[in-house]
Amino acid sequence: RQGIGEPSVYHAVVVIFLEFFAWGLLTTPMLTVLHQTFPHHTFLMNGLIHGVKGLLSFLSAPLIGALSDVWGRKSFLLLTVFFTCAPIPLMKISPWWYFAVISMSGVFAVTFSVIFAYVADITQEHERSTAYGLVSATFAASLVTSPAIGAYLSQAYGDTLVVVLASGVALLDIGFILLAVPESLPEEMRPVSWGAPISWEQADPFASLRKVGQDSTVLLICITVFLSYLPEAGQYSSFFLYLRQVIGFSSETVAAFIGVVGILSILAQTVVLGILMRSIGNKNTILLGLGFQILQLAWYGFGSQPWMMWAAGAVAAMSSITFPAISAMVSRNADPDQQGVVQGMITGIRGLCNGLGPALYGFVFYLFHVELNEMAEVETLGKASKPNMANPTDESSIIPGPPFLFGACSVLLSLLVALFIPEHNLALRSGSHKKHSNGAQAHAHSPQAGGLDGKEPLLEDSSV
Repeated sequence: RQGIGEPSVYHAVVVIFLEFFAWGLLTTPMLTVLHQTFPHHTFLMNGLIHGVKGLLSFLSAPLIGALSDVWGRKSFLLLTVFFTCAPIPLMKISPWWYFAVISMSGVFAVTFSVIFAYVADITQEHERSTAYGLVSATFAASLVTSPAIGAYLSQAYGDTLVVVLASGVALLDIGFILLAVPESLPEEMRPVSWGAPISWEQADPFASLRKVGQDSTVLLICITVFLSYLPEAGQYSSFFLYLRQVIGFSSETVAAFIGVVGILSILAQTVVLGILMRSIGNKNTILLGLGFQILQLAWYGFGSQPWMMWAAGAVAAMSSITFPAISAMVSRNADPDQQGVVQGMITGIRGLCNGLGPALYGFVFYLFHVELNEMAEVETLGKASKPNMANPTDESSIIPGPPFLFGACSVLLSLLVALFIPEHNLALRSGSHKKHSNGAQAHAHSPQAGGLDGKEPLLEDSSV
């Protein structure tokens, strides 16, 4: 094998950590560059950029997943990480090219899809919940310190050093994949040549969605993912700015907030999630996570004091168990040679949300007259003075965060849909994925298929 040692979960963990650590460093510089490049309607432009990226991710994820099922994971890990991190050095070279390449990088911004399939290749069913929890916790860990480090270096030495450091971390990740990551897909599951035909029907995202609609269980799961992740994606795009501009957090306090919530998320997705999956089951864990998410978003929407944001952040950490439990239900029912397609489908839905969520939040903030042009004022005002709440008749004094309340309603609908997901959905394995068994599957004969039928719930997560 190429790489160091046998393929393991730790290879996947390092790849994820380095990629998102690099992007975490850019949290503060990116906000500055975004405002400087688009001084007017900044939230709307941010939504448009992420909208294009999300749409392209949605279109490409099933194809990349299907190709990795046939040709192996390593080459596609290299491809996705390279193109996802390609925009980083352009931040200081040309901001316009930076945002343009970010939009176009959506074609390959599906690293989690390939990582999940990589982990599925090398773990048994009873081990996978722990493995996916580790990947999920690693993502959270990569964001615990990197925004704070990036903010400190930006303030002390300027944005250029931060961009150089982030570019170096991204190159380190690419080098690690090239030199250290072994291929996880067994040789006998790959075709003899790279010219082997692929089922384009399997790679078509809309065909996949149409097939999803033919199975009620898959349809319910996908609707649950869409309705719960749509507000989460929008929240990621605007929440740090919201803390500074509406609540009055300083840059240092925002960095501390990210760190504390990240640590709590790690604990939730490792210790708490494992206990819940064993004690109350897969479906009840999903419902509990959605309940925490509703509470978190409602608290963000109505909260107007810093302590409320800290309390809601603790609830947000508990809500991070939702998607791992949902992914567990999906992956449990996927055949070994279909893991890439399944994860590509789910990642595609989340990619679509990554486009729609920021655009939706940006539009709602715009309707309520929250813009970045007040950012300079916020830096000079005391914490007790909140520019958007100065006028007691202003609607923002009643509802400081309207998009978060909209998100809470969306997650409430998700919770109602999740109630109808069957507890034992064996039809998903015997029915839905049989429909996908053409093209690529003809070249992906799995020697493990017979040994993995008695599967327990597993766990996986993507917080991107």
